[in-house]
Formats: sequence, structure tokens, C-alpha cells
Amino acid sequence: MNRPLLESAAERSLRYLDELGERRVGPSPEAVSALAQLDGELPAGPSDPLAVLDRLDRLGSPATVASAGGRYFGFVIGGSLPAALAANWLAGAWDQNAVMTATSPAAAKIEEIAIHWLLEILDLPRDSGVGLVDCDTQGIFCGLAAARHALLLREGWDVESQGLFGAPPITVVVSEEAHTTVHKSLGLLGLGRNRVIRVPTDGQGRMRADALPRLTGPAIVCIQAGNVNTGSFDPAAQICAAAHESGAWVHVDGAFGLWAAAAPARAHLTRGVADADSWSVDAHKWLNVPYDSAMVAVRDARHLHDTMAARAAYLVGSEQREPWTFTPGLSRRARGVEIWAALASLGRSGVADLVERTCRHAASFAEGLRAAGYEVLNDVVLNQVLVSFGDDETTRRVIAGIQEEGTCWCGGTVWQGRAAMRISVSGWATTDDDVARSLDAMLRVARATT
Repeated sequence: MNRPLLESAAERSLRYLDELGERRVGPSPEAVSALAQLDGELPAGPSDPLAVLDRLDRLGSPATVASAGGRYFGFVIGGSLPAALAANWLAGAWDQNAVMTATSPAAAKIEEIAIHWLLEILDLPRDSGVGLVDCDTQGIFCGLAAARHALLLREGWDVESQGLFGAPPITVVVSEEAHTTVHKSLGLLGLGRNRVIRVPTDGQGRMRADALPRLTGPAIVCIQAGNVNTGSFDPAAQICAAAHESGAWVHVDGAFGLWAAAAPARAHLTRGVADADSWSVDAHKWLNVPYDSAMVAVRDARHLHDTMAARAAYLVGSEQREPWTFTPGLSRRARGVEIWAALASLGRSGVADLVERTCRHAASFAEGLRAAGYEVLNDVVLNQVLVSFGDDETTRRVIAGIQEEGTCWCGGTVWQGRAAMRISVSGWATTDDDVARSLDAMLRVARATT
């Protein structure tokens, strides 16, 4: 162990976090340009680790995006809760391969507990099969892989052994607003990114249940809990009921929106979600654990297990749940440690407060922008706000100006043919003061631009 090196890393990390509140959110062009100094020929021999760390901190830290702070509202990115970050540091020191109980009894047991808590707080079937994966994309992939397995098994086809050549076709139904990760997962599974039936949506991006096609034969319906632009929810209860009448499988992409189930004031948005067959959700978004961390859950655990399990003489089993039998990968970090720490530190009421508080911040942004005469394009039901500052060109100039000004950071999108700025409030660290400072900067830039 190199204690001075690790102590220096801890000191530098703490200094970085201490300075987040006062630095600009986006890095300066000069800081980004300075990253080139990290390039060059691969060193011919060893270097002093302290010098390496100093160089990385000196050049890398100023060029980061301050997404761990309270004024970052881009994409759907949360920070890291103090307990989760501390657990991440400790788990890094443990350096466990969380593939199975034999390689880390601690990681396997902590993961099992974290999964139990996740199912409880998200109000999903408690006996679901669950895998902890790196992101919602992989969660969707795993959920749809389990669906493919179950549907084709019903038709007498073992897709894991026989592949898709000659297999019965599977109809896939998605919303016009389905996230790109759904299409990517379908492509990876051999079901086709574009070989889908697209169902129209309403003005908030919700799938229209009355437009769901009549389904026959093996079919998968993908719905959304939390539209990435508006935060809206597909009508899960109606869609699940209609889909299940024909024997179809329903997967819920709940990347961030599924966390609404943890907040009593927002839980009504998730009505019917638990009726589905599989679910995917990120922990590194609204639960605010370090990257990368997500979950897939499948109602019938056998389908996830039979899809993901591998066999080899050296893979040691036990009477406990074995992590590697529920995910695509084998060697993996112990991400369950951070999830456990986040949930243990917040508890049920703390998670509810985190969700509700960030939703209130989003509503404050919407109210302030609307009062200033700018158009909010969505019903702010969750933590997402879409705003137009006029025509598309003007809106894009305002977004660029806000990003350059540095007080906060928001990204752009296109919503139903119109350019919009998207505000996503997902971080535990955002305070009322952060909202006030950021709103003031937005209005100042918008007035100067328009």
C-alpha cells in the first residue's frame, strides 16, 4: 500500500468537492484545451505515482463538468450522495470481484440486501429475479432478452440453444416516444431496431392505449415510466391489461421515472407499472449513486436466470443467490455496495424527500420562466422542464449562452418539432439557492439574447 498516494488522492478529492459550489459548471475552453498535455508517447518506464496523480488532478479536474454539484441540470444526471460516494471509495479499496459468493461473500450478500430494498421501495413484485447492471440500456437489454426467452419457450423454441434462425417471429410494439436505448437493445437482440410497430402518443408523449394494435402470437410491448423530455408516464394499467389479454410481455423502461414510486405524492404516476413483466431503472440517476449502476427486474425470476446463466466447471455455486446468474457479465464491480449505502443512509422517507424536493425545484424553474414570459412546453409532473425562448434559432442561442455563462448547465432537445431547453433536476445537492441563482442566470442570458 502507498499511504501517501492514497491520502493525497483523498485530499484532492475533498478539495474538488469543496470547490464545486463556486466554480463554473461547464469547464472553460482553456481547461479543455489543456487536456492535450496528458497525451504523448507511452512512457518507456515507471513514473512516480504521486507525480502521475498530481498531473491527472492538475489537468483533469478543471476540465470536468461539475455534475456532482447543485447547478447541473443537463440530461438526467444526479450527483453522488455522501454515503454512496464513501461506500464507493471503500468498495474500491476492497477490490472485490462481485461475480459470485466464492469471490466475495460480502459483495454477494450486500447485493442481495440491496435488491430486496430496491424491490420494496419501487413497489415491484418482491420475488422478481433481479440483476444489477451498469446502465438502463443493459437493463432493457436483459429484460427484453428474458422476454424473448419466455415467449419463444412458450412456442417450443429454445432461443439460447437454437438462436433466432427459423424461430417464430416476435412482434414488438413501442411508443413513438420510445427512448433510443430501447431500439438499441432490440438491435442487439436480433429483433430489429426498426422492425417495430410504433404507437402514437398524446401531447405529453404518453403512449395512447386506445391505439395499441391487436396482438396475436409472441409479442413484446415496451412502455415508458418517465419520458426523457416531459417526465410523463405511459398509461401502464390499461396497456398491461390489453397486452396480457393476448399473452404479450410488457417491459417498462423506468430509467429515472420509476423512482416516482418512492414518493407518496408522485406514486400515482406509476399506477399499473407493477403489472408489467419486466422493468429497468437506473440507480445513478435519481438515487444518486456513483456511475455506473442500474437494475433489471423480471417478474418470473426463472426467465432472467435461464437467459443469463452460464455453465463452466470453475464457476462455483452455493445455496445463496449467485450474482452472475442474473446478468450478462461475469467479472464485475460490487455496485450493490453503493446502492445499499444510499438506501441505508436515506431510508424510505429520505428517498421520498429526494424525489419530491427535486420535483419542487423543477416546478420552481417552470414557474419562474413562465412568469418571465417564456413558454413552458410540458406539464411539469416530475423533474423535467421544457422551455422555448421564442423561435428555434433564438432558443438554441439562449441555451448556448447559458452554457457559456457557466452558472448552471442545461441541454437542448427537440420536442414535437420545436427546439427547447431541457431542465432536469436530479441531484441531491441542488438547493433553493442553486435554483434561484440558476434561474437568475437563465433570465439574464435570455434577455440579453432575445
